[in-house]
Amino acid sequence: MSGLIDTDLEFWFQRGLRAYLGEVAGALGFGLESCTVDVDVPVSAYLAVDWRLRRFPDRDVALLWDEVHGWAVAVEAACGEEMIVLAYLGGADILPPSRAIVRFLAALRAGDLEPDGPGSPVLRRAGSHQDLLPLLPAG
Repeated sequence: MSGLIDTDLEFWFQRGLRAYLGEVAGALGFGLESCTVDVDVPVSAYLAVDWRLRRFPDRDVALLWDEVHGWAVAVEAACGEEMIVLAYLGGADILPPSRAIVRFLAALRAGDLEPDGPGSPVLRRAGSHQDLLPLLPAG
């Protein structure tokens, strides 16, 4: 019986996460088709951005989210390499309102944010999706 409950929880969590990502993408003027989600633990998402930064004119820009570090802006690296994270949104909210993400991305694009130093914020431990479920839209 606990498997059924866990499966139900994950269904609603994934549905809510997709709804949240849809809100963020919409606030940025993108569609949900620009998002991908990896539901392995830690859950993560990738949101493609359709413009480039002046500092990196040859690299695609993306917003990254995961359940441990929250939101980050990154640029594509060379083939087969990890993305280069430029800055983390940080803060206490793992699922901030979309307007906060819009401001974060706009500040980076305008050059008002300096790239972060080494390391990344740890906002929570991976797993325990039941803790995130109340923070997500119903989907």
